[in-house]
Amino acid sequence: MTGLGVIAPNGQSAADFFAAVVAAQSGISLLSPAVISAPNSFVAGQVAFDASARWRPNELNVIDRATQFALVAAGEALADASLDLTEEETFSAAVYWGTGLGGASSIEESYRGLFASARARVRPSTVVLGMNNAAAAQISMANGLRGPLLNFSTACSSSAASIGEAARAIRHGYADVVIAGGSEALLTYGNVLAWDAMRALAHADPVDPSRSCRPFDVNRSGLVLGEGAAALVLESSDRARQRGAKIYAELVGYGNASDARDISKPDVDGQVRAMRAALKDSRIDADTIGYVNAHGTATHVGDVNETAAVKCTFGERARSLPVSSTKAVHGHLLGGAGALEAVVSIMAIHDGVIPPTAHLETPDPMCDLDYVPREARRASLEAVMSNSFGFGGMNSVLIARRYR
Repeated sequence: MTGLGVIAPNGQSAADFFAAVVAAQSGISLLSPAVISAPNSFVAGQVAFDASARWRPNELNVIDRATQFALVAAGEALADASLDLTEEETFSAAVYWGTGLGGASSIEESYRGLFASARARVRPSTVVLGMNNAAAAQISMANGLRGPLLNFSTACSSSAASIGEAARAIRHGYADVVIAGGSEALLTYGNVLAWDAMRALAHADPVDPSRSCRPFDVNRSGLVLGEGAAALVLESSDRARQRGAKIYAELVGYGNASDARDISKPDVDGQVRAMRAALKDSRIDADTIGYVNAHGTATHVGDVNETAAVKCTFGERARSLPVSSTKAVHGHLLGGAGALEAVVSIMAIHDGVIPPTAHLETPDPMCDLDYVPREARRASLEAVMSNSFGFGGMNSVLIARRYR
């Protein structure tokens, strides 16, 4: 992995984002009344972003907010990797992207116009704004990448799957370079109320809304939705070495497994099988894993089940294995979550620091692992695991190792 890019609620570059995560600086706040005019009712991880400063009005006509985030993150990752592709090399340069809802804001805007404002027609660009593969296509076009182009939509594991499958594509010779990641921009009136109807959203903390997401804490009340994007440049170690690239870490393991049990409730067995599959793919011993970046959504059943899955996977060592959830400070990006947290995991190896689980004051007795409460820790990490578990029982796990 030779390039990283991020736009998130608590940082609009990979470096700024990781610094905020390590310092437990939250990007969560009360949801803008422009989304829902019910003050103090909802919190979210919102990105302060002025698209008009980057694109002309005619360009924005075909670029949804989720795609805007994707282009920013991908652009940073490609610049960070210092790629200078020849025309011939662009034919083996791929884009593998993940998203849960694609152009959700554009689709909702069209429906609101039709049904709330009684407009006779929608924008001519509605289809290309809202389609799930729009971000992947725009990244490919903006950067002239002409190799394989694939879009993944597996709920909360979408971008983790895109990264894992990108590594497989390189391993099996389908591509030499892949820009992989994911984006999401789902903070719309309809989406927020849909998640609220499931009783999955956290209550706004009455004292400090930025502390509303509390993974593994006995007082947690649910997840907090977030928006943004993260991108990674992957290439073979031979290619990276030959061109003298900066190498953050090596992606060595990818596991994917289905719960095949429930459409929304997470299942311990499916998570365990995904973690074990990633370990088997990595060909490293479980004891080599020095940190687990948890899916850690701050829902009751999700945190309890993931705790049980980590115990089942790592046995007695689970008690001393650092585990943390950074969603406490950036929220849940759904389709973009896996890539964002993969960046956290890679930077943890590269910078030698384990990020904390912010706001963890009173651990749930059923969540009894070492969740690195409140403060980061310095550590020399050989390998890390990043978990992403999605609705539909779609589980993807990544393992990164220090590059030697």
